Amino acid sequence: MIAFQQKMLNLIKCFRRQWPLFSNSERTTVCGADCMLMALQLSMAEVNKQHCGDFTVSLSDVLETWKYFLHDKLGLSYENMKEPKNYADLKKAYDAFLARNNMLDLIDICQKCYGLGLVSEDGSIAPVQLLEFISGIMNVQEDNGFVLSTPIPVSTQGQENVKVTILAKKCVCSYLSLLVNSKDDLALAHILNVPDRGLGREAFTNLKHVSQKKKMSIFLMATSFIRTVELGGRGCASSLFDPLRVHVKGLSDFVNFIDKLQEIIGEILNPSKLLCWTILLRCCLI
Repeated sequence: MIAFQQKMLNLIKCFRRQWPLFSNSERTTVCGADCMLMALQLSMAEVNKQHCGDFTVSLSDVLETWKYFLHDKLGLSYENMKEPKNYADLKKAYDAFLARNNMLDLIDICQKCYGLGLVSEDGSIAPVQLLEFISGIMNVQEDNGFVLSTPIPVSTQGQENVKVTILAKKCVCSYLSLLVNSKDDLALAHILNVPDRGLGREAFTNLKHVSQKKKMSIFLMATSFIRTVELGGRGCASSLFDPLRVHVKGLSDFVNFIDKLQEIIGEILNPSKLLCWTILLRCCLI
């Protein structure tokens, strides 16, 4: 049996080779487990706003809906689970969110590959195995089987080191993902203020509201604002993007940093490899 990691890598390679069958953009990225959960949470908040007027959602509701949502998408039994409130609207909001961000989630990629016959029987992944992987309870250690992870005592210092390592990997992956897919608002949310640029929640909220009003991605909104500042001066930009005027310096630092990264990426001989590994990292960072 092919190792689980290899199966996952083969799926990602299949997606990259056959991307026109999945999407109309070569820069479409795959939404891994952590991004799927965040997208679901934001979609729930959006549906609550439509029905109740408040853009909020409780953590307990998110976790209950997450479990039902995964079983539903994977075609697994959920007889003993209660269907979440406004579930049909939630699924529409989730799909619309991924479409706006030019993303496909990992489950859709797997099911599409199987439906098109792009994956051999030996390379297939059972729905329950994918559920365990996305849920974060699978620890693949052997080529001939799947070993579920068990708690291992870790010192407080060790736990902190693990947290720092995970956060660092997520930041690197988010930067790479944004370079590949400028519509990825989730990636931007992770790195807008990493390192500290004075762009906290207020800056992100202002960017989000202005971008929604102008029907642009958050990154494109930030770039458009800074380019306006550079061409016409701060006064000109302030009249067009009033809520953003107090964030000029931080947004300028962010946009210029992304520009420098794009120049570096442009010097890579085979950028398609970067795209493949970015997607793989995004899928595996749970």
